[in-house]
Amino acid sequence: MKKYITLLVFAIGSIVGLSAFMGDDDPFAALLKKLEEFSQKNPQEKVYLHLDKPYYAIGDDIWFKAYVTDRRTSLPSTISNILYVELINDRDSISRQIKIPMQSGITWGDFKLSDSLKEGNYRIRAYTQWMRNAGPAFFFDKTIKIGNGWTNNVFTKTEYKYSVANNQETVSTKLTLTNSSSNPYASTEVNYQVVLGNRKSGMTKAVTNASGEVLINVVNPTSNTTKSGYILANISLANGIKVTKRIPIKTTSPLIDVQFFPEGGNLVEGLPCKVAVKATNGSGLGEGVSGTVTDNEGVEVLSFETSDLGMGAFSLNPMSGKTYSAKVKFKNGETRDVALPKAQASGYVLAVNNLDSTKMNIKVMLSPDLLNKGTLNLLAQRNGRVLFAGKVPTAKQIATVVVPKTEFPSGIVQLTLFNEQNMPVSERLAFVNNTTDKINLDVQNLKPSYAKKGHIDLSLIATNNGKPLQGSFSVAVTNTNVVTPDLENESNILTSLLLSSDLKGYVERPNHYFLKNNVETKVALDHLLLTQGWRKIDWTAVTNSQMPATTFPAEKSMKISGLVTNNGKPVVKGKVSLLSSSKGIFATDTETDANGRFIFDQIAFNDSTKFAIKAITNTDHKGVKIIMDDLPPQLVTVNPNEPDVEPNINEILRSYLKQSADYFNEQESKGFLTRINQLQAVEIVTKANKAAPSSSNLNGPGEADEVFNADDMRNSPTLSQYLNGRALGVRIDNGKPYSARYDNLLMTVILDGVTIIDGQAGDASVSSSLDDIAITDVQSVEILRTIPRTTIYGHAGQNGVIIVTSKSGKAKTTFNTRAPGMLTYAPKGFYLVRQFYAPKYDVQKDQQKDYRPTTFWEPNLVSDASGKANLQYYNTDQSGTFRIVIEGFDADGNLARKVLTYTVN
Repeated sequence: MKKYITLLVFAIGSIVGLSAFMGDDDPFAALLKKLEEFSQKNPQEKVYLHLDKPYYAIGDDIWFKAYVTDRRTSLPSTISNILYVELINDRDSISRQIKIPMQSGITWGDFKLSDSLKEGNYRIRAYTQWMRNAGPAFFFDKTIKIGNGWTNNVFTKTEYKYSVANNQETVSTKLTLTNSSSNPYASTEVNYQVVLGNRKSGMTKAVTNASGEVLINVVNPTSNTTKSGYILANISLANGIKVTKRIPIKTTSPLIDVQFFPEGGNLVEGLPCKVAVKATNGSGLGEGVSGTVTDNEGVEVLSFETSDLGMGAFSLNPMSGKTYSAKVKFKNGETRDVALPKAQASGYVLAVNNLDSTKMNIKVMLSPDLLNKGTLNLLAQRNGRVLFAGKVPTAKQIATVVVPKTEFPSGIVQLTLFNEQNMPVSERLAFVNNTTDKINLDVQNLKPSYAKKGHIDLSLIATNNGKPLQGSFSVAVTNTNVVTPDLENESNILTSLLLSSDLKGYVERPNHYFLKNNVETKVALDHLLLTQGWRKIDWTAVTNSQMPATTFPAEKSMKISGLVTNNGKPVVKGKVSLLSSSKGIFATDTETDANGRFIFDQIAFNDSTKFAIKAITNTDHKGVKIIMDDLPPQLVTVNPNEPDVEPNINEILRSYLKQSADYFNEQESKGFLTRINQLQAVEIVTKANKAAPSSSNLNGPGEADEVFNADDMRNSPTLSQYLNGRALGVRIDNGKPYSARYDNLLMTVILDGVTIIDGQAGDASVSSSLDDIAITDVQSVEILRTIPRTTIYGHAGQNGVIIVTSKSGKAKTTFNTRAPGMLTYAPKGFYLVRQFYAPKYDVQKDQQKDYRPTTFWEPNLVSDASGKANLQYYNTDQSGTFRIVIEGFDADGNLARKVLTYTVN
């Protein structure tokens, strides 16, 4: 059987029609078969979250819908049925994590931004367990700004000036402190510490001037590889309130990095080659530069200039025996010499012209010594899905392949040139943006203007190539006078699933490449791919059929599983019972298999559900032990989108924060919104030492911010019930303590010198609970919240520490030591998703002001078989230009995005 692939190959001097066919005995056909097998056995997923807004305020809700696709087919994923979504703070710690069920690649959820959180540059990260096998590089990971105008007393603004002298980088930082009315905090004491990686300065005291300003010099040796960090400022206000601010230092280096990337991978002597240039500053953002290229004899060959995104390209034909360098000129007038990659004496150049909307013009060039050295193979594939493959003759130095691309799926295409031995010798990325796999959304009945609190009633018709379709969509409506969109920098379903999810690293202003479909935009996108290409296919692994390890299985449903042993040996056909009374009485049984393993897989439960697991054997069960199958938590990596970090969040969001604070205060007055931190933080010093003398407190018994003893707790049934509401700044949830002082993060709990809850391990990995400690056995509990108390515990004390001392010095606990063959277990359950509240004014108009930050959110808008869907909501009580953003996909993986506007007078 033969596979025929018809290509047009243009040789210099003549036009030849090539019918490239590959028989089953063709080695390259065998490689393609291995690629197909590799891709099918190693499927990958992509995740995109549609958010209701680009930024938020403390008191807000984050609403999102997840779209999960199969990376190879672009269809809605059927690999996983469970999604994990995390809110990560600027200390790279997980503030919230939810687990939500998913069906056909669709789910939705939310985060409530309570006042226990602080303002900062947060990240929303989403992934499936299956995605963890490939690593976090292709998780959905987006930086969002969260400001605070509701419970915030101090607004900060920083200005930076960079300099380098005597092998030291200096950042002169002017810090300005104002209140919510923009009035300066004059003569205010500020104690600050500079942290760069693991290097911490001592605490320095300063006082603001009449304008509320203080100057902080950040000094970093040029030899230090860590160029970013933060300033920790403790601000003492006149009313006795102390406020702590964490201010990012994006970089200490003023230097601009300039790199050159030959198209296809290498410069080859005597072969013209496009060379892309990329210039980025210390913050990771593009910088416009210009320059000239000269050879080793000082002869100027060409000049070049980049865009403001720091990218550009020029053509260079390197001559034999010559080397080349660029004299780069920066905006400040300074220049620097940068060497270009050295040209090889022998090799291939792969050149692509992708400006035509219907076809790609691909030029293959080879050095003279490679003429008539067999046949080359050219492959185009997208995430392992072969789009075309053809043979290229080596009779001429230049061959041009014209490839129609109207049937290609939209997204990044990887072109690879193979030599006669089927070794990749040149690679190139190109972008395809076809309309055939896009959903057209026709919105009817939208008027140009409406009244305040006016009723919006829209009809939506979804089609693809003129045919109606059933699709799943999400809709977000905001007032652009309140929530200002950043059109070029916003990520959306197209930028994420078609572009950034297939590129490793940061993509600046991703929507810049989708706002227009003109030549300039296509050229800019091509420059991006030339400078940020990343090989996603390991051809060595494909050739050798080396499948990646699958440590994390795809989750189709919830399950509770483990191993039962008796004196170290598996228990066969032992009875295992699962019981819970968290949400009513639940009980079920199963048997262990021949390997001592058990599984409960026909279950579903919500978060905070506790189980008791009991294993029974027919023999002596004193040595019976239950070992649960708990996957290790996903580590929090460094922010991959560090250039998006904003040092002046409250300042740049001041207008939005003012309007949202008014709304939150109004909601609080109605009882719809409550504050967790009702009291001002004060330092509590006990007059009598109530701590047990045997306390393991490293500060010394009783040297704590708060102490409770056995007499205080004698009437409480559990430890968590007693501490909740009594321990200042501590919130107990499901038996785990969280610090309201430190972004609602998990606190460390130490029982008789043994850490039973590690605050730095992450909430998902902690199964122990305060309620595992018998309260009748507790002599004292010490709460360590403030820095003077927690510093001695180092990293473990970063979120606060609770010291529990038992009466005997060896407390009775219920975790893993309750009785042989018994175990308490609190696995992560499903989050109960909330519903967006949208008021109705159809009966009688409410006289109360309506200043909703998000006018409307609908995560589950579904079109019927005729492609129709209906959308209704009411406007807020504000004038402005309102923006409707609709995104979604259908069962065939076709994508939709539509942006509409109207005015409210």
